[in-house]
Amino acid sequence: MTTIKISSKVEEATWNSLKALAEESQQNISGVLTEAIDEYVQRRRIRPEVRDALRASIAENRELGELLAR
Repeated sequence: MTTIKISSKVEEATWNSLKALAEESQQNISGVLTEAIDEYVQRRRIRPEVRDALRASIAENRELGELLAR
C-alpha cells in the first residue's frame, strides 16, 4: 500500500492520549492514526438512503422522542 506523509496540529492532551493508545495496543502512532482516520471517514459517509430513512423515522417519532427525553 502506498503511504503519504501528512502534517497536522493537535492539542497536547489529544497527542498524549494517542501515544498512550499506541503503546497500549503495541502499534505505532502511524498505524493508530490510519485506523482512526479510516473509521472516521466510514462513519461520516452515511449512504443517502440510510440518512433519508433516519430523518423520516425521527420525524415520524418526534413526539415519542420528546416524551422519552423528559
